[in-house]
Amino acid sequence: MRIIVCVKQVPLNNDVRVDPETGVLLRSSASAKLNPYDLFALEAALRLKTPGDTVAALTMGPPAAREALLECVFMGADSGVLVTDRAFAGSDVLATGYALSQAIAPLAPGLILCGRQTTDGDTAQVGAELSEFLGIPCAANVSTILGREAGGIRVLCSLGDFEQELFLRFPCLIAVEKDIHTPRLPSFKRRRAITEPDIAVLTLADLADKDAAHYGLSGSPTQVERTFAPAREVKSVRFGEGDGAEGIFVMLTENKFI
Repeated sequence: MRIIVCVKQVPLNNDVRVDPETGVLLRSSASAKLNPYDLFALEAALRLKTPGDTVAALTMGPPAAREALLECVFMGADSGVLVTDRAFAGSDVLATGYALSQAIAPLAPGLILCGRQTTDGDTAQVGAELSEFLGIPCAANVSTILGREAGGIRVLCSLGDFEQELFLRFPCLIAVEKDIHTPRLPSFKRRRAITEPDIAVLTLADLADKDAAHYGLSGSPTQVERTFAPAREVKSVRFGEGDGAEGIFVMLTENKFI
């Protein structure tokens, strides 16, 4: 069975610029890392792998996102797929899900794993939308994978105050919670052994739907109206030795701190 893990390269920190006209993150303006939530999905996939299975990491992003796929390969994935084209720039969650579905459908995976969400968007929607485009069942908030069974997989979903046990038939998609497993580190031995990592590159021309209007900003029904940094106002009060406890008590009382 082919197992695909959807991953994403996200900004390393909050020091990233935004295009003032489109509201899109300028990802080239900041250092990047593999989305932490996707590490749990990759580890889950590697643990589910049985003889005869293959695990492929797939991402959509700029050419530099290849580094995230290399990290996945050095952690244990068999291959990587980079979906990249200027036509995909500025995609919202719906356009992203559609582009991923176009790239994944020809691969005919039996199981797709996603992290719960990404640290740059925090929508937790792409997994569910991807499954809808592919027409396969989906389970979100998966906290425990109970095991593979004949023709499917049994999982436990965390739903706030209670848990729900589900059985999904292959092909299906599951979005896992953090800490479902402790992710392994990239293997230095594996890095040295793999001289030519199997990283495929797909562009718009490789997809069945080649209409650029269905991707990127054109294919995104949601648009960023305005982006701004929150105002930061720091106030401080300095007390000297002569202020005494009574003065400090009066200040705290007047400002309703106590």
